[in-house]
Amino acid sequence: MSLALLSARLGKRQAALEYQWMKRAKSPVSLEEMVNRRVAGEPLQYILEEQPFGPLSIKLRPPVLIPRPETEEWTIRLAELLRPTRMLSVLDLGTGTGCIPLLLCHLLPAGMVRAHGIDISPAAVKLAGENAVLCGFSASPAGNASRNTFRPIQASFLDPFFPHKHLGINPPFDLVTSNPPYISWSEYLGLSTEVTHYEDPKALFGGPDGLDFYHAIAALVARKGFLNPGAVVAVEVGHDQADRVQDIFRTTANIESEIWLDPWKKKRTVVARTRSTIE
Repeated sequence: MSLALLSARLGKRQAALEYQWMKRAKSPVSLEEMVNRRVAGEPLQYILEEQPFGPLSIKLRPPVLIPRPETEEWTIRLAELLRPTRMLSVLDLGTGTGCIPLLLCHLLPAGMVRAHGIDISPAAVKLAGENAVLCGFSASPAGNASRNTFRPIQASFLDPFFPHKHLGINPPFDLVTSNPPYISWSEYLGLSTEVTHYEDPKALFGGPDGLDFYHAIAALVARKGFLNPGAVVAVEVGHDQADRVQDIFRTTANIESEIWLDPWKKKRTVVARTRSTIE
């Protein structure tokens, strides 16, 4: 009966896959309850309470944004681009689950990453902290130079005085990453209920044209002393925003950038670099 309910909602092939994942899930929730939640439209990742992200398993709870495959792909590519010979100071803006900096901590050599993640959502910061512990990259008060570390912090990078000294993060940074809210109002109205009913709208809606947060990020990295020479800024963008985001970085921050395609050949990531390279 459970599989039949899923099939009616998802189609036979997808239902069979998801039913097997639910059966294998290590969860106190019964299989019947998981099926009922999925039939009601809840995303599978929230029901299973995890999502693969590269080789990591990222813990999930609503309403924190679910990591997407396209984000995983460009994060891995970014790690392959970097060849650090010294410790990199990394700042992730709108960190959500912490998936981007945590995957960088996993992929880059030990002792080379000190990452901080900023998010305005208390739920996101709590979850990112749990993921830091689960993935083995939580920052201890004493510090450990032989480990990569990640620390999430509740704050708004839209604050004109960000970063406040009490946050414990200080420019300059070697790498700034972000998968910011970039859905425009017209696109938001067309999203499926699986997204709008469960994921935090503050992690999705990027203003009338979807570009509000790119203006803020460009203004932030344009500040004198915010970036080290050779710093990299990598931001995910909506399917039709890459060229406009490039213009924003060029005009506001006076730094050139390139556009990376995702596996589906969509312009997905804008990667901006200051004049020298990370060594």
